Amino acid sequence: MRDITYPPVIVTAKVLFRVLGQRFQLSGTENVPKQGGALLAINHTGYVDFIYGGLGANPSKRLVRFMIKREMMDKPGVGHLLRSFHHIRVDRASGLQSMEDAKRYLEMGEVVGIYPEATISRSFEIKELKTGAVRIAAETGVPLIPVIVWGAHRLMTKDHPRDFSRSRKTIAVKVGEPLYPTGEDPTAESEELRARMAAMLDEVIAAYPEDEKKPGSWWTPARFGGSAPTPEEAARLDTEELAARKAARAAKAAEKAAEKAAE
Repeated sequence: MRDITYPPVIVTAKVLFRVLGQRFQLSGTENVPKQGGALLAINHTGYVDFIYGGLGANPSKRLVRFMIKREMMDKPGVGHLLRSFHHIRVDRASGLQSMEDAKRYLEMGEVVGIYPEATISRSFEIKELKTGAVRIAAETGVPLIPVIVWGAHRLMTKDHPRDFSRSRKTIAVKVGEPLYPTGEDPTAESEELRARMAAMLDEVIAAYPEDEKKPGSWWTPARFGGSAPTPEEAARLDTEELAARKAARAAKAAEKAAEKAAE
């Protein structure tokens, strides 16, 4: 693929990281192959995960084609930029096309980034995974590589104000050893991936700088003494959010129907 905008934007982003005083903990980056297709399965804690998730492939000089939701890819301005990076448009209402696009990219030898949790984890723990990552890797024969990004959610995530201040924040990116799913039991293999990612998350949190581990921090899982919602509380919040969205769509449809009837 021809990349005109992607490389210079990465250089610009690295300059901004320094300006913001961000520190980085990178580990396991040698697990990203220097050539050939690979599928990176990344945890999802915030809106800018993909900016930092790509750093795991940077030492191997690979560009990651992320699977990004339709709303972002179609957004004026930023959507044009994301499309120029050859990212993959994901329509949550019908994910078949995005899966086919991801497989095509992998067969072309590209590195693809996928979020198997599908939505942001409010608890910052690993949620239940969709089986798409395992099925895509199995059908294309590429390695499925777990990746943990930690700290990016402190910048921008659900239910909290964004914070791009110059206060020092560490972003950790840990790349795990590859898995090679067969596709014979996608549910079991997805659970194996989830267990691997959960263990990696624990390791990353344990290794996070002690001077940034403030007791009761909103961005730290409750299990580690933070004030983030527990997985059960997060599931309830997700359910309430979905119900509110559904009600808003129904109200909008009813309003349009009333306007049409009044014409």
